[in-house]
Amino acid sequence: MMSSRQPGAHHDAAVIGLIGVAHGTSHFFQLLLPPLFPWLMADFSLSYTQVGLLMTTFFVISGIGQALAGFVVDRVGAFRVLLFGVAALALAALMLSIADSYPVLLLTAALAGSGNSIFHPADFTILNHRVSQPRLGHAFSMHGLGGNLGWAAAPVFMAGLTSVAGWHVAGLGAAVLAATVFTILWLRRRVLMDPHDETAAAHVTQAQSPAPARHFAFLSSSAVWLSFAFFLVTTMAFGILQNYAPAILSHVYGVSLVLANGGLTAYLLGSGGGMIVGGFLAERGDRVVAAALAFAALMSAVLASGAMPQLALWPLMTAMGFGVGMAGPGRDLLVRRAATSRFGRSSFGRVYGFVYSGLDTGQALSPVLFGPLLDAGHFRPALFAVAVLQASGLFFALHVGSRVRAPAPLATAATQP
Repeated sequence: MMSSRQPGAHHDAAVIGLIGVAHGTSHFFQLLLPPLFPWLMADFSLSYTQVGLLMTTFFVISGIGQALAGFVVDRVGAFRVLLFGVAALALAALMLSIADSYPVLLLTAALAGSGNSIFHPADFTILNHRVSQPRLGHAFSMHGLGGNLGWAAAPVFMAGLTSVAGWHVAGLGAAVLAATVFTILWLRRRVLMDPHDETAAAHVTQAQSPAPARHFAFLSSSAVWLSFAFFLVTTMAFGILQNYAPAILSHVYGVSLVLANGGLTAYLLGSGGGMIVGGFLAERGDRVVAAALAFAALMSAVLASGAMPQLALWPLMTAMGFGVGMAGPGRDLLVRRAATSRFGRSSFGRVYGFVYSGLDTGQALSPVLFGPLLDAGHFRPALFAVAVLQASGLFFALHVGSRVRAPAPLATAATQP
């Protein structure tokens, strides 16, 4: 009989699909506010720096919460934490629907950030425990693809509904969307959660970690810190594009905002295609990640030159996104190996939570650093920064790979479950 640790293809597909929907929801809510910036700036007389602060608030809360959520996942189980996150996103959208001032928008961003914080530790813990090993690369690929689809859907949904009925109604629509996802996850909870297994896992974790210091042992791993740095720099690069790509591309290439927004969509679609390809190459590790990021950095540098014709804008953005996307599944497997090489399966939640808080840290820093640059009218240097940050990410990826391949200390390896 096949154990729950080695489920069949049908069960794997169900888990991957449900977690992909959940991850897509979290990414949708990362773009809950940015598509509304033109309306919010007009209604509340806000600057680029002020609307950037909304996203900084979102990602500061998310980053702190993500590092903490990993410990909660390891203790009470990933599925319960996942439901909390989706519920918090629904409440944030309801808050947006009644917002009447900038402070309420800040509160909306903070609540959405708290909901967003739980997805990586919860998602990856479920995938690692409920999907069979041979399909993990594809699971991580579909997880990333789901996120990209959420990113791609948010601007169309939020801006489209706002243009027809106003941004208050768009907020209400987002709340309905999150409530629907919550209902789906609850109805399919048996696929994602085995109460007996989760209770047993919590008891095992407590028994293996009698001293509080043991919970933080992963912080002594250089591979964990290098993974954090990798996420920090690569996400700072993406934060520039996510928040400001339409304005940057419009100024550098002299295209309309419609065409510039299309460039961001092209990037996201290219990233989704890259993730599908990356799922087949993920097992090849850090070298694939580094090569993909090198290609993305090259495309960024070409784009930043401003010397290309307007017709090349979308293909270059697509190619850049493809390189970043292809690095995704291999990146996620690197983090898995960083977790299991020294700390075993019981550490998934806290390792993923800490490492992926680098994503939120990068997203929080990006508006603070580059919003004022754009306010001063310096758009091309922001594109060069994207290339530099992506190039630095490939070096961190190679160093993570070398640390993971190094033999673990015997004393630590002996404690692995």
